[in-house]
Amino acid sequence: MNLYLDIILVVLVGRYLIELLADYLNLKAISTGIPSEFTGYFDADKYTKSQNYLRDNTRLGVISDTFDTLVTILFVVIGGFNYVDLMARYFGYGPIVTGLIFAGILILATKIINMPFAIYDTFVLEAKYGFNKTTPKTFILDMIKSIILLVVMGAPLFAAILWLFEKTENMAWLYCWATISLFQILIIFIAPYVIMPLFNKFTPLEDGELKSAIESYAHTQHFKMKGIFKMDGSKRSAKTNAFFTGFGKSRRIVLFDTLIEKHTVQELLAVVAHEMGHYKKRHILKAIFRSIILTGFTLFLMSLFIENKELFAAFKMENTSIYASLFFFGFLYAPIAMTVSLVENAISRKHEYEADNYVVQTCGNAEPMISALKKLSVDNLSNLTPHPFKVVLEYSHPPVLQRIEAIRRTSSSSTIS
Repeated sequence: MNLYLDIILVVLVGRYLIELLADYLNLKAISTGIPSEFTGYFDADKYTKSQNYLRDNTRLGVISDTFDTLVTILFVVIGGFNYVDLMARYFGYGPIVTGLIFAGILILATKIINMPFAIYDTFVLEAKYGFNKTTPKTFILDMIKSIILLVVMGAPLFAAILWLFEKTENMAWLYCWATISLFQILIIFIAPYVIMPLFNKFTPLEDGELKSAIESYAHTQHFKMKGIFKMDGSKRSAKTNAFFTGFGKSRRIVLFDTLIEKHTVQELLAVVAHEMGHYKKRHILKAIFRSIILTGFTLFLMSLFIENKELFAAFKMENTSIYASLFFFGFLYAPIAMTVSLVENAISRKHEYEADNYVVQTCGNAEPMISALKKLSVDNLSNLTPHPFKVVLEYSHPPVLQRIEAIRRTSSSSTIS
């Protein structure tokens, strides 16, 4: 038995069991009574609906994850990667083009395998709870656009990595680190202008009370931005959201049209202030810095396993290659990736509290933010009482009841001081 194969199988099964346990505990933690904080927001029928939505989502997630895990294990054990490699080599191209074909086959196969679950999630589950607004045409166009973006942007980057590992050998990971880091920074700048408009329509927010309130608040916070935009989120879903995009002077405030329809001006201003707090607290810059450092660490580790014969034997490969090494390393890296995810989620939850605190400190009134959080939770049928293990494992935002409690504490402290 191959040691690498043993490790890979343990990692695959271990990750699956951990997430299954989290889902089980999360369902057991469902509260039958409406939390007092949400009295007047959730009625009995809607609260029951939110719990059923959680159960259905969890069930679909478990079925999908079980299927993916079994297919992956079977594919590894029977030497499926070797069959794909032989197909890619059949065309007789050099290592870079062959690597692109190898990656393309795997990515396309993954998309096809996951397609039934995506279709069911969008057109059955989300529709059942009144969220889905996506038409079959939009669904297909989104898929085609995603594939085109992957080819236009992902393929050249992957080819560059293969070329660097082939030509620069021991220093390859360092050159790849610089290349990927520059690519990440480039995406941040071009996303608002090139990528995001491919999927949604962004229109400048019309003049009125909301725009004036946001501009006035931004001025008091010395926050420069490119503009305030409304996004046609209702094109795909009835769920509500808001976000900032871009960097530096290209920063944009983006509000879903569904969000604007369901919230007051003061609530929307509080949501914007929260997003602005992330920038003012330099959460975005810190996240970019951590991502760049992690990329370098990952590439260095990966360089130690390039064309490792024992690793290739675990996948029953007849030939070694740089491109297959990148995929196989991903299996070994999974435990580190999960650990990093836990840390990143913990940092993100801390930053959410800080951004909420920024709202209280700069707006002077906590109630609009609390009201906005409650409405967002109701509109999106959010789980109000997630299990702590599920939160630690997957939540990038604190549970809403904990956020509201923290906001009230901050507000009380500010009033006393």
